[in-house]
Amino acid sequence: MIEHDTIELLRECDAGIQMGIGTLDQVKDHVENGEFRAQLDGYQREYAQLQNEIQGLLHSYNDEGKDPNPIAKGMAWMKTNMTVAFDESDEKISDIITDGCNMGVKSLNKYLNQYKAADDRAKDFAKKLINLQERQLDGMRQYL
Repeated sequence: MIEHDTIELLRECDAGIQMGIGTLDQVKDHVENGEFRAQLDGYQREYAQLQNEIQGLLHSYNDEGKDPNPIAKGMAWMKTNMTVAFDESDEKISDIITDGCNMGVKSLNKYLNQYKAADDRAKDFAKKLINLQERQLDGMRQYL
């Protein structure tokens, strides 16, 4: 049970990281404010570091990880692209990122509760990802 919950929690973290990186890739080139763009670059580097870390953890359990749900990924891609097509202001981009972070924090907390038997490394990793998304939320407020 511990190993199952650990792997499932890590998989959900992996999918969340991929969604975060994907969204930042989509919006970054539309950002006007240089400080805002630099902030997004910093978040993207942090996600990449977490992605390397999670791959190592998953590998230790002989697991490949998890791609985001294709429907959720497709809907996020469409929402982002349609929103940016009509309004590519920094305010709108910050709004998109805020929505994604809110969903990520909510989902990861749900998975922490669902996979209670996960080992401490997996729980700590999920909390580290939640922390990144909460810091990202704080950083987005000034651009809303």
